[in-house]
Amino acid sequence: MSCVPAPAHPASNVVALPGFDPFSATLHNVMAREIREIREKLEALAEVLVCDEHFASSYLEQLQTFDYVIQHADECANLLDRIASGEDSLTAIGHVRLGAVQDRLRTALSGG
Repeated sequence: MSCVPAPAHPASNVVALPGFDPFSATLHNVMAREIREIREKLEALAEVLVCDEHFASSYLEQLQTFDYVIQHADECANLLDRIASGEDSLTAIGHVRLGAVQDRLRTALSGG
């Protein structure tokens, strides 16, 4: 996959060609950063909730969901970064450490 950096304000004469999108790498990188920002906010919220001993003991299972969502966000951001840097989709998916996420991604690419 070949991508070129996109200008801050795309020129009106820049268009995507079939099989080539000049903005793809930039968009993938930006979305990865956005997902990481979401992860950071979730981590901060989880830390506040865990500090409340009563809440933490009463909602332990729900708090574990925060951990999964944080890991999921990290894996999605890392996947976007790998694709933006030119790694092919199947190889990039192979690096996803959450098995269920990797399975869903493979199923999506196989048309399932």
